[in-house]
Amino acid sequence: MGNQLAKEWLKASNDDLSVIAKIIDDANLTHIVAFHSQQAIEKSLKAMIEFDNKKVPKVHKLQTIVDSVDLDLEIDDTILQLLDKLYIDSRYPGNFGLLPYGKPLLKDSEVFYQLAKDIFNYTQNYIKDTYEHS
Repeated sequence: MGNQLAKEWLKASNDDLSVIAKIIDDANLTHIVAFHSQQAIEKSLKAMIEFDNKKVPKVHKLQTIVDSVDLDLEIDDTILQLLDKLYIDSRYPGNFGLLPYGKPLLKDSEVFYQLAKDIFNYTQNYIKDTYEHS
């Protein structure tokens, strides 16, 4: 069962990445890229947790989730913190996911998207590799 749910988490992460791919070049939607990047990372990490037959935490804070997996990948904690902040702010009118200097820039979006893709690819390989070797 864990393997199937892990794959569903990964599919959901891939859906977020697909949305980002469609809007990554739109400077007006950088806060939405941040939102979907946060979601893609969260879902990828939860796929790993599910695959390992551990209890998936009902939290959205990326650092908390990262701390609960054995991730052999360099991750900038500052980016995780920014994504967590933007995840909350981007869902509501007003700030629309503001960083200290305003909306995320296109270059910020690219960094967020790349991290989400890296974690997705890592998770995909982890699940595939672990499954093939067990």
